[in-house]
Amino acid sequence: MKALTQGRYAGRDGQAALFDLGHGATLVVRILEGDIGRVTLRREGGYRLDRGWSIAPGGLEPAYEGRPRDDLSGFACPAATVTEADGKVVLAAAGLSAEVTLAPFGIAWRRDGEAEPFLRDRTTQAYLISNKTHAVAHYMERGYTERHYGLGDKAGPLDRTGRRFAIDAVDPCGFDAELSDPLYKMLPFFIVDGPRGAHGVFYDNLATGSVDLGCTLDNYHGLFRSWRGDDGDLDYYVMAGPSVPEVVRRFSWLTGGQAFAPRWSFGFGCTSMAIADAPDADARISDFVAKCREHEIPCDSFHFGSGYTQIGNRRYAFNWNRDKFPDPAATMARLKAAGLQPVANLKPCLLDDHPRLQEALDGGFLVQDGDTGKPAVAQFWDGLGFHLDYTNPKGRAWWRDGIETALLDYGFTTVWNDNNEYEIWDEDAVCAGDGRPFPQSLARPAQALLMTKLSYEAQAAREPGKRQYSVTRGGCAGISRYAQTWSGDNETAWKTLRFNLTQGLNMSLSGMFSIGHDVGGFHGPTPGPELFCRFNEFCALWPRMIMNSWNDDGVVNLPWMHPEVIPQVREAISLRYRLMPYLYTQMWRASRDNEPAVRPLFYDFPDDPAVAAIDDAFMLGPDLLVAPVLEEGATQRSVVLPANPGGWYDWHSRRHFPQGGRVTVEAPLGRLPVFVRSGAIIPVGDPMGQEDLREVLVFGPPAAAKGELYEDDGDTGAWREGQGLVIRFSMKAGELAASSEGAHVPSFGKIMIRTQCVEPH
Repeated sequence: MKALTQGRYAGRDGQAALFDLGHGATLVVRILEGDIGRVTLRREGGYRLDRGWSIAPGGLEPAYEGRPRDDLSGFACPAATVTEADGKVVLAAAGLSAEVTLAPFGIAWRRDGEAEPFLRDRTTQAYLISNKTHAVAHYMERGYTERHYGLGDKAGPLDRTGRRFAIDAVDPCGFDAELSDPLYKMLPFFIVDGPRGAHGVFYDNLATGSVDLGCTLDNYHGLFRSWRGDDGDLDYYVMAGPSVPEVVRRFSWLTGGQAFAPRWSFGFGCTSMAIADAPDADARISDFVAKCREHEIPCDSFHFGSGYTQIGNRRYAFNWNRDKFPDPAATMARLKAAGLQPVANLKPCLLDDHPRLQEALDGGFLVQDGDTGKPAVAQFWDGLGFHLDYTNPKGRAWWRDGIETALLDYGFTTVWNDNNEYEIWDEDAVCAGDGRPFPQSLARPAQALLMTKLSYEAQAAREPGKRQYSVTRGGCAGISRYAQTWSGDNETAWKTLRFNLTQGLNMSLSGMFSIGHDVGGFHGPTPGPELFCRFNEFCALWPRMIMNSWNDDGVVNLPWMHPEVIPQVREAISLRYRLMPYLYTQMWRASRDNEPAVRPLFYDFPDDPAVAAIDDAFMLGPDLLVAPVLEEGATQRSVVLPANPGGWYDWHSRRHFPQGGRVTVEAPLGRLPVFVRSGAIIPVGDPMGQEDLREVLVFGPPAAAKGELYEDDGDTGAWREGQGLVIRFSMKAGELAASSEGAHVPSFGKIMIRTQCVEPH
């Protein structure tokens, strides 16, 4: 690669500063908002890919064709000043500045009023390009005490410092949640937190690559971190913070935010490959519904594994196996009558003997092998196949017709977009690009994003005015605009609990707010009673709680799989429904305010050094600290509570713990340790999910208590236009006061007030 070490200031382009870096490369520095900067490098001959699909500032939705890389719509682009002196050029606007040193070329970013830059390029060869392989790289200085978060669904500890990660996506069934890499999503965004505050960096590049957060040490360069793209363009955004919450909110805003899903999607759900694969699948689903009633397990959805599409042992999108499901519409009706929404698993690859393959071949809307002019061949489940090209309008129309006629017409509520990592390794594979073809290696995860966008819009057209719920496993930054996601096909192991927690926290810090984990573990040995119960507890207070499995011995993870712990499993699921009004309110805030519901302790308590490195517990909203049991054989849980005026309360015993510090509580099977911040007012509901009960629980000194409850009909589409109801609670002179706004009339007639602890004791 060639290092671009010498720059020449080439003048202004509107509010941007332009630089010539030699070797045919030009670089543009912009300040888009008072806390967002952007650097774009353009090689001789133009961009490798002149569009993207991730950037959607404030929800400004990109077209299927993509957002042009030079499009600045949605940004304030404040008036900037440029000064040039002593071999440096300073671009400044709205409280943010970029100081560009011409030789050796590099950029230092500052917030107004701060002497030291919060982000500085490495002074030794910060920018490199390859004109042979089209690779590009960016190197930055790294502080010794800085911590790193983000990168989406990556394995390992919460702090990413000292590791190198592949920006790539595969199908790592039964992955090791501590060590496996890559996983499912390609998301080159990270947060740096340290003595100079926090900032974020996002590379709008959809090619494979890597991020090195201190794994590589090189005596010639000092401490550094880096991003490398195997192809594509160097186009990165800097979020100035200066706090972690500000960076997270800004990144979510930049990429379009989190879709607010209907209420039922936050309930407990169940699926299993083994159920839909079984010859008597329809009967097994009916048995599942009956068992839910028998064991008093509340459940809101049943997710069909791909077995409903089977012919023999192979799976075919939009095909119905009528031996297993003689009357699909009747199956859907039975589920809905029982209060369960049916969700369809759907995969984007057509096997080489798919009954409708000829339609796709005749239409020419599969990803093509540019060398042969035939569809690009990929390895998939059960054999070889060809992937649909969602950048082809004919392909989108065909796929949408399949969603409507083979799924929605039969009564499916929504689509679960699965196995969409697009593992096409043919280097000549080409995407149609809506009339402007490009190598598929430049934008693999865009296919997953567009697949999910398409299912989301097909459902929205079917039910205008309602909020939609979609699911995707693969993708890139921006998938949250349409879907919920999860940590993927996790292993049935104790270690999975420990590292799914940190995996989920980093997903949440990466703008994916509606997330969860396969309850019980997806693949591996069948979980024993203790592990299974702890999995249910662990997953009970994440936004997504779906029980999903494909165990080695074919045993299905179901709430009643171990009779000896059915009461404990029921207790964990009931806790979720008891806290559903609080969880639902937090998910509303996630979509309204770009605020993650699940986050690390340091997110809410940045000034408490005791919790800076805590990664075995998490906050649910501002008021609940969740500390799941992660170790085999444990019957107690020790956790560090953040410093908080008035202290904390044990949710189960109502025991008070003053201030912070390490505490230990009893944690028998079925009891998820939860702590409530003193001064919180927590809205709760019925443990079985009935909608006619609401209570508020007041914790701590009444004079300081406050809380919030959001209510609507569960699927209102215009929730931003006041069709919901917001009730804000506070204690005044020992009395609970409430104010409300919004037009919704709730189903419950009154709210019970219960004071849990008036004074600490």
